[in-house]
Amino acid sequence: SQTEQQVLSSKLECVQSIKDGVLAEAKCAESNRVTLLPQKGGGTQTQTQSSLQLLQVETDTLHKKVDSEDLYVTSILYEREETEREVAGREVTELVWKLCLAHSASYETAGLFMTLVFELRHLSLDALRALWQRSSFKCRDNRQPLIDALPSCATEACVVLMKELVASGEVEEDKVEYFFSSFAFIPKPTSGMIESLAPLLKSPRTSQSCFLGVTALLHRFCSALSSCEDVPAVQGVLRILGKFLGQNCAVQDSEHLSEMQLVLKAIGNAGLAAASLAPVLSSCASLNSNPMEIRLAAIQAFRRIPCSVRVSGLLPAGD
Repeated sequence: SQTEQQVLSSKLECVQSIKDGVLAEAKCAESNRVTLLPQKGGGTQTQTQSSLQLLQVETDTLHKKVDSEDLYVTSILYEREETEREVAGREVTELVWKLCLAHSASYETAGLFMTLVFELRHLSLDALRALWQRSSFKCRDNRQPLIDALPSCATEACVVLMKELVASGEVEEDKVEYFFSSFAFIPKPTSGMIESLAPLLKSPRTSQSCFLGVTALLHRFCSALSSCEDVPAVQGVLRILGKFLGQNCAVQDSEHLSEMQLVLKAIGNAGLAAASLAPVLSSCASLNSNPMEIRLAAIQAFRRIPCSVRVSGLLPAGD
C-alpha cells in the first residue's frame, strides 16, 4: 500500500587514496537497517567499518625474462611435449581396451584416443605389427580403436602397417578409404612411406582414393625437398603413372577412359614431382584422336607443375 514504508535501508561510503598509480589506502563505512514493524519503529541496524592499507611493494619482477631465441610459433592443436622414452606394447594394448570400455562420446574417450595416437608414434614397425595381433579386435559398439588411431599417427611405421593391412585385406572397405584419405594430411612424408605405398597403385583393385592419396603425399614430400625427382621412391611412382599413360593416353573403351582420367587427375595431384611427365601430357592433350575428356584432363594435370617446365606443342604457335 501507499502507506507501507521501506523495509531495508542500506548505505556504503568508501574513500580511496591512490599514490603513484597504486592503491595506497581504502576506508569504507557501511550501514544496513531492517525495519520489521514500521508502525512501531522497531527494527535492527548494523554498522561496519573497514580499512585497507598498502604495506609494501615488491621490487623484484614476477616474471623471468625469456630469451627470444627460445620462443617459436606453433599451432596448439594436438600439441604435446615429447619425451624420449620407451613405450611398451602392453601399455598400448591396455589403452585400446580402455577405449573399448569407455563411452564413445565422453571426454574420457577423447583423452584416451589422443594418448593412444601419441603412444603409437613411439612404436617401431615390428612393435606395431605385434600390437595389431593383440589389439585388432572390435569393441561391443563395433569400434576398432587401433584402426581409428593409425591414420592420425603419421609416422613411417604406421603408414607401412596401414599399407600391409590394405594389401592383406584385413580391414573393411570404408576403413581403407579412410586410410588413403589420411595420406594427404601427413605433415612430414618420408621416402620410405612413398616406397611402401607405390605397389598399391599397381593393384587391379586400386581405388580412386588410393591414387589421389598417394600422389597428394608425393606432392607434400616434393614441396619440402629440392630435386625430389632424383629420389628412387618418387621415380618408382612416376614410372607406374607413366605406364598408365603410354605414349599419348590412347584409350580403347569407356572403362579404360575412366581409368585414364583418374591417372591424369592423380598426376595433377603430384605436381612438381610429375614434371618429368610433361612431354607425355603434352602429347595426350595435342592428339586429336583422343576423346575431349582425356585432352582436357591432360591439360588440367599441369595445374601444379611449374611454368618453368617447357611444354612444347601444347598450344598452337602464335596463340
